Amino acid sequence: MKLQRGSGILLHLSSLPGPHGIGDLGQAAYRFVDFLKRSGQQYWQFLPLGPCSRAFGMSPYMSLSAFAGNPLFIDLQRLYEQGLLERAPEPPGFSEHLVDFDAALDFKHQQLGLAFQGFRKNGESVDFEKFCRRQQGWLEAYSLFMALREKYGKRPWATWPRDVALMKSETLQEARRELAERIRYHQFLQYCFFDQWCRLRTYANEKGILLIGDLPIYVGLDSADVWANQQNYLLNSADLTAIKVAGVPPDYFSETGQRWGNPIYRWRTADGSINKTLYDWWRRRFAGNYRIADIIRIDHFRGFESYWQIPAEEETAVGGEWVEGPGIEFFQEMGKSIGSLPIIAEDLGIITPAVEALRDQLRYPGMKVLQFAFDSDESNAYLPHNFTTTNCVVYSGTHDNDTAVGWYLSPKVPEYSKARLRRYANCDGSEIHWHFIRLAFSSVAAVAIIPLQDVLGFGSDCRMNMPSTVKDNWRWRIAERYLDDAIADRLLSETGFYGRLPQQQPPETGGEAVAPGQETVCS
Repeated sequence: MKLQRGSGILLHLSSLPGPHGIGDLGQAAYRFVDFLKRSGQQYWQFLPLGPCSRAFGMSPYMSLSAFAGNPLFIDLQRLYEQGLLERAPEPPGFSEHLVDFDAALDFKHQQLGLAFQGFRKNGESVDFEKFCRRQQGWLEAYSLFMALREKYGKRPWATWPRDVALMKSETLQEARRELAERIRYHQFLQYCFFDQWCRLRTYANEKGILLIGDLPIYVGLDSADVWANQQNYLLNSADLTAIKVAGVPPDYFSETGQRWGNPIYRWRTADGSINKTLYDWWRRRFAGNYRIADIIRIDHFRGFESYWQIPAEEETAVGGEWVEGPGIEFFQEMGKSIGSLPIIAEDLGIITPAVEALRDQLRYPGMKVLQFAFDSDESNAYLPHNFTTTNCVVYSGTHDNDTAVGWYLSPKVPEYSKARLRRYANCDGSEIHWHFIRLAFSSVAAVAIIPLQDVLGFGSDCRMNMPSTVKDNWRWRIAERYLDDAIADRLLSETGFYGRLPQQQPPETGGEAVAPGQETVCS
């Protein structure tokens, strides 16, 4: 994939402004697209969009489905305008700075329940039926999974009655009859999400903004994907728990590594051949992700070359081991049926020459994170003068990093690193976030992506995630008053000065999309 020189902003949907407790697909999302256009940006990068669970701190990287959209992102105002709600939603006083997930979940699902009643009263539309029919490959199992999850008190699926957990045909037929209304409700939510998402994507693309999605390599154990495809994972036959789990060894973020807890894929069958059912699932997963994004960042790309496998009984990641991944043949197989795969390879952490060779052979751009550039010497690979190719994406930081200002003010960051940054950027540190931005923009990297917190110069209290923790993450929101003309003008000026304004020819992407019910990639 050849990326055109440009820049963009990293901002998750949940962080958008709005009255309903969490960012969503309402007018604030469209205004943010306008802000990107106004400031000369070409890319909007966001985190995974799947439905999240309280059990995992609402992490978007531990979703209940690799295919579904998060109902929390549905714009209630649009449902009211469509006549599905009798009155405009009147939310309690939500914070404009932080997401209160419990309160937002309660309020939104109460309103979505009312909208579903209106939908049933008005009669189900032809577009809805088309959507359910075309998305049956994942939607049927997902909606049944969610209805069963409600019935069993949101307990993990492995603790459900054994015939249900093992998906016995007769038991599931009975469940479909019993839970028909709740199954339809979850299908309705997905229809609403994708209808609204595809309208936003079309608007963004028309404005010249390309969307960069995020695809975690692993899925959560308590997910519709694992329940419906148990043969694709290393699971105990007795209690259906994971035998091995995913993570990474000790690194920059954690002395004991990161034990994510996701089940490990069964890449090969007992006779050593590729697991065709797993490969088919991945084909559908890629196709689904390109319905919502133009480019996909694969989180933990290195796991396709080799992955860190931890015995499930281990409490930390220290006792894991490296295991060979599916390698280049996997991507070759995906390309045969899907065609072009516009991918950014998240190649951070412990990266070996073999991982770099796989990335380069596939011609996927890798990632450069400037916060990692100043902890050693002049040979540091993240220093811009050591970028050996334009085929990469440079970040001031990611969702897992502190903000640029937070990093600079942190007592945990050695003064040596801060001094190196000041010398490298020829600055006094007074506007450290803009110096990070200039280093990124001035580099040879084809694309520069800046978290919105760094554009605005916000501190550690606006950090999105602290790796290896589950409390108080993913909550930051931007109040709309901060996205003003002064910020847009300054960002536009820097973007133009470093030659990153949009050009005539758009880069290669994953296609276009409009609303469900039409013959399009989004339906």
